[in-house]
Amino acid sequence: MLSNQRQAEILRLVREQRTCTITDLAGQFDVSDETIRRNIKPLIADGLLIKVHGGVMLPERLDEPPFQRRMAASLDGKRAIGARLAELVRDGDSLILDGGTTCVHIAQALAARSRLTVVTHSIEVARVLASRNGNRVFIAGGELRADDCAAFGDSVLAFLRQFHVRYAIVSVTAVDLQGRFMDALPADVAFAQAAFAQADQRVVAADHAKFGHSALVHAFGSDAVDLLVTDEPPVTTLAQVFASTGLDVLVAAAVSAGPPQQPNLFNA
Repeated sequence: MLSNQRQAEILRLVREQRTCTITDLAGQFDVSDETIRRNIKPLIADGLLIKVHGGVMLPERLDEPPFQRRMAASLDGKRAIGARLAELVRDGDSLILDGGTTCVHIAQALAARSRLTVVTHSIEVARVLASRNGNRVFIAGGELRADDCAAFGDSVLAFLRQFHVRYAIVSVTAVDLQGRFMDALPADVAFAQAAFAQADQRVVAADHAKFGHSALVHAFGSDAVDLLVTDEPPVTTLAQVFASTGLDVLVAAAVSAGPPQQPNLFNA
C-alpha cells in the first residue's frame, strides 16, 4: 500500500474509532511501528491528528466530542461494563455516579436494581434512575454544561461532602501507560476526586479504547483506585502497573447489542 493511501486509511480509522494506538495501526496494515510513525508524522504536522502517548487521536478528542457522539462510541464495551457493574451493585446499595457517557450506560443497566441510593450531578443519570423500583436519587445543583447537562462548580463538590456511599463510580477520558487516569475537563476531575473521598469503594469504569492515551488533566494514579471495570484486559505494561499498586481489574463479558438508547437531554 502506498504511503498516501495508508495515510488516508489511517485517517479513516481514527475518525471511526476516535483514537488509535501505534501498535494497533501497525497490526492493521502489517507494517512496523516505525513505518506507522513515519506515515502519521505529516498528518500530525498538518494538524489532522494529535500525537498522544502510544498513539494518535483527532484534534477534537482533547476537548471530547459532543455527548451524543460519545454515547455511541465504544458502545459494546460500555454496555458490557454497565452489565458487569449491575451484577456488582446489589439492591439497596448506595453510590455516586458521574455524568460521563459510560456512567449513563451504567445507569441504564442499574435500572434493573431496586432501592438504590444514588448521588449524581447528571440530569440524565437522575432521569434514568429516579422514580424507579424504590430508588432514592439526590442530584447536585449548580451551573449546567450545555453538552451533557451535568452540573459543575463548588456547590456540586460541597453537595457531595454530605454523603457517605458504598461505591463511587466515575469515568475517565484516558488512562496512559504509566497508569495515570486523565480527564478532558478540570471540573470532571474535581468531581471524581470528591466522589472518591466519600466512598468505601473507588471504582473507575473505562473501556479499552481509553488505554494508552492521554488527556488534558491528570485526575489520579492507579493507587487511588480500588477497582477498574473494563471490557478487555489491559496490555501487559499497564496490567503490571495496576498490579504493583494493588488495583483490581474486572473484565466484563460482552453483551448482545441492541439498538443504542438515546439520552433524553434537553436542548441547552
